Amino acid sequence: MTATAARQVFRLPDLGEGLTEAEIVEWKVTVGDTVEIDQIVVEVETAKAAVEVPVPYAGTVLRLHAEAGAVVAVGEPLIEVGAGSDGRAAGPAEDPAAARYREEERAGSGNVLIGYGTTDTPPRSRRRPRPAKPLPSHPSTPTSRPAPVPAPVPAPGPAPEPEPASGRVPAPVVAAGPSSSGGAEGAPRVISPLVRRMARDHGVDLTAVVPTGPHGVILRRDVEQAIAAPIPAPAPDTPSAGAATGLVAERIPLRGLRRTVADKLTRSRTEIPDATTWVDVDATDLITVRDTLRRTSPDLGVGLLALLARACVAGLLRFPELNASVDTDRAEIVRHGHINLGFAAQTDRGLVVPVVRDAHLMTTAGLAAELTRLTGLARSGGLPPSALTGGTFTLNNYGVFGVDGSTPIINHPEAALLGVGRVIDRPWVHDGAVVPRKITQLSLTFDHRVCDGGAAGGFLRFVADCVENPAVLLAHV
Repeated sequence: MTATAARQVFRLPDLGEGLTEAEIVEWKVTVGDTVEIDQIVVEVETAKAAVEVPVPYAGTVLRLHAEAGAVVAVGEPLIEVGAGSDGRAAGPAEDPAAARYREEERAGSGNVLIGYGTTDTPPRSRRRPRPAKPLPSHPSTPTSRPAPVPAPVPAPGPAPEPEPASGRVPAPVVAAGPSSSGGAEGAPRVISPLVRRMARDHGVDLTAVVPTGPHGVILRRDVEQAIAAPIPAPAPDTPSAGAATGLVAERIPLRGLRRTVADKLTRSRTEIPDATTWVDVDATDLITVRDTLRRTSPDLGVGLLALLARACVAGLLRFPELNASVDTDRAEIVRHGHINLGFAAQTDRGLVVPVVRDAHLMTTAGLAAELTRLTGLARSGGLPPSALTGGTFTLNNYGVFGVDGSTPIINHPEAALLGVGRVIDRPWVHDGAVVPRKITQLSLTFDHRVCDGGAAGGFLRFVADCVENPAVLLAHV
């Protein structure tokens, strides 16, 4: 945070968890609004979660240093606040709450980022009517925004110096076509990748969307309105628009959660000499156990994932070689004294891996409750970054996507990952006769540095035995 006279510049605070940047999702205020201390002013999306950021100053908003869709690095300016309507300088000069805010930011506290703030209820902004106007460009303006609008040349006097280039590449736009602002030829202006994805998922032609954002930018509400609008019938003998291919050319920035996932998986395949082994198993009896628990104890919420998690925990206690990681700097295999079980969860933001901490200390019902809680937080966007780190083993039930098998990529720096395919009826030899049974495939990918095939096969076979005969699992819990 910096200040000059009655102006206070609030910069993106330390994000923690090794995060160094965030994408602006939505501003909660505009230039001219009056804000109070700890008022939520912007929602940003990091590589791990979407969070709301409060401002530690009171006064009038003079400038927003980044538009929605821009990526801002830690320490770069976010918002500038000036003197309020009473003429007082902006900022809580002697306010103890703001002092604590500054102490937390310097210490790297996550309270500032995730929106705890120092008050219970942040006040709403008080807006006054004004015509829409573009954000003024600035040499320190963050990346991924439309080109700056040139300022009017004052007269008389010399022509202004050209503004220095930022050296950063602006955010790409979707397929070229008639501009949706002013009728000029060009590409529709869509800053947010979330808006582009929404349009793509619903088959909305962005060149036909009427924008309501500043400078003709297409916003989320514009796409939602296009989705809700009825589809006009094509004229006789006229093919529907996009009927030829239905394809839209676009470039999607690899950032946020998607870039973090890409970096982690690339590091896994680069550093870890992995191997995969798999086995088909008869899950009929395990399905019966699940159905019985649902019928007799519905309040426990024990599903198939919880039972598989219980089998994995029991297997890791028997084969601790797989509950490990490799310290390459010290050339050591680190076997962990706890089991933090990660599990893959599909969300609107992509695939995330929440972590059930100390899973070895939980009952099956406790595992089920924690899996349900973390899944709900992940899908609502409320999962804290700390819940996505520290895993020692990962369980991935990709059978929910209707696939049978896979060769999973290890979640670096862990040493193994178990994948579970869909459960389907297949002919199976049972008690000497070929009968229909519920079959699934288990795939184990493991780091060959931490163990050989004997330990990996032993673990996989133990989990398979627990699936085929749940009584085996009861003997080890």
